[in-house]
Amino acid sequence: MRDVSADGKASRTPEELNITPRNLHFSVEPLARDWHGGSAVRTAYFNALSIMFPIGEQHFIDSVKFYRGQIFDPALREHARAFSAQEYIHRREHQNYNEALCASRGYPLDRLEYPIRRRQAWSLKHLSPIMHLASTVAYEHWTAMLADALLRKPEALAGADPEMAALWRWHAIEESEHKAVAFDVYRAVGGSVGLRRRLMLVITVQFFWDTYRHMRVMLRGHEGPRIRLWYEGMKFLFGKQGLYRGMGRTYLDYFRRDFHPWDHDNRPVIAEALHDLERTQKVA
Repeated sequence: MRDVSADGKASRTPEELNITPRNLHFSVEPLARDWHGGSAVRTAYFNALSIMFPIGEQHFIDSVKFYRGQIFDPALREHARAFSAQEYIHRREHQNYNEALCASRGYPLDRLEYPIRRRQAWSLKHLSPIMHLASTVAYEHWTAMLADALLRKPEALAGADPEMAALWRWHAIEESEHKAVAFDVYRAVGGSVGLRRRLMLVITVQFFWDTYRHMRVMLRGHEGPRIRLWYEGMKFLFGKQGLYRGMGRTYLDYFRRDFHPWDHDNRPVIAEALHDLERTQKVA
C-alpha cells in the first residue's frame, strides 16, 4: 500500500494486487434471442447495461489518462496503465455486443446512445477534469458493486447462455480488480471528499435512469401484461435473492470520509471466479 495521496494518507489498495488485461473475444450469436433463461426482462437488464458501456468506458480511460503526468507512484502508474487496457478491451467487446444486439433485434442504437452522448458533450464543455474524474470514481463504485454481486450470487446468471454468462463474469472480475484505480488517482491529485460525494448522487440518478430508459425500449414490443414483466424485473433486482439485495451498506460506505474501495476486500471471490473462467475460456 505504497502510493500516497495529496492529503498524505497511503492508499489501502493491496500491494500484491495484480490487475490483468485479458484479451478475450465472445460470440454475439446468443444476442438474437432472450439469452437469459428465456426471460425478456432479465435479458433486457443486462443488454441495457451494455448499451452504456462503450461510451462510459472511453470516458473513464480519458478521465484517468488526463492525470497521468501527476501520478508519481510507480505502482499506481502501472495500475492506471492496466486499468486503461482492461477498459479498452471491455469497450471493444461491448461495442461488438451492442451492434450485434441492435442489428439482430431492431433496437435503435443511435437513439439509445444519443442522450448519453449529449450529456457527455455538455459535461466536456462545462465541467472541469477533476469533476470528470470524480464521476468516473462514482461509476467505478457502481460497477464494482454490481460486479461483486454477480460473482457472489450464482443465481444472478443461472439459466443464462454460457457464452453470455462468461462475458459478464469476465467483465465482473476485471471491474473488481481495478475498482480502486480511479479512486486512488483522484486522491493522489487532490480530489475532495465533498465533490466525490456530490457526483455519486448525480451518477446514481443517471445510472438508474439510463438503465430504465434502455429497458423500456427493449421491452416495448413484448407480448403480455407489462406490469407482470416489470414485477419480474423488480423481483430479480430487489427481491429476497435480488441482485441489488445487500448492496445498500456498500453504497452508503462510499459517503464516509475515510472510505476506500478495498475496504470491501473480495479477492477470494475474484480468485474463485477467475478459476472458473479459465476452465471455460482461453484466457490470454
